[in-house]
Amino acid sequence: MNTLTTVRPEQSKTSAATGRGALVSGGLVGAGISLILVVGLIHLINSPGDLEEGSYTGLLYLANFLGALAAALGIYRGKRWGWALGLLVAGGAFAGYVISRTVGLPGLPVETEWLEPLGVLSLLVEALFVGVYLAILARPKQETSVVEASSSASS
Repeated sequence: MNTLTTVRPEQSKTSAATGRGALVSGGLVGAGISLILVVGLIHLINSPGDLEEGSYTGLLYLANFLGALAAALGIYRGKRWGWALGLLVAGGAFAGYVISRTVGLPGLPVETEWLEPLGVLSLLVEALFVGVYLAILARPKQETSVVEASSSASS
């Protein structure tokens, strides 16, 4: 028992989130969790009005919120599916916003208000989440360094 194998504590946590063994900093993980939760909360705030109108978009907003919660949990646990679900939630919401204001959603009139404050904030946060996700995917695959420490009681 002359050596002890440990991972350097100053290194970033290796996450299975990318599926490539890339090192993912805690800051990027925290940013991803925070951003996807904000996306979900924005849609939760918007859901009551649409639910009262009887529009299916209120249900889509609730689904977005629940998907964002699940994605945040997956990201926190270091699961690749959390990031993929977050990308689907954020990307779907972004696409839905643009579609609802260009050609319109099925059965609903085209929205005319492009600069609604919560809508603009939502687009910004969704784009930031996608940016964080892409930054994680772009990180090079790295091996975790192992340090050998000799025991002081060597023969």
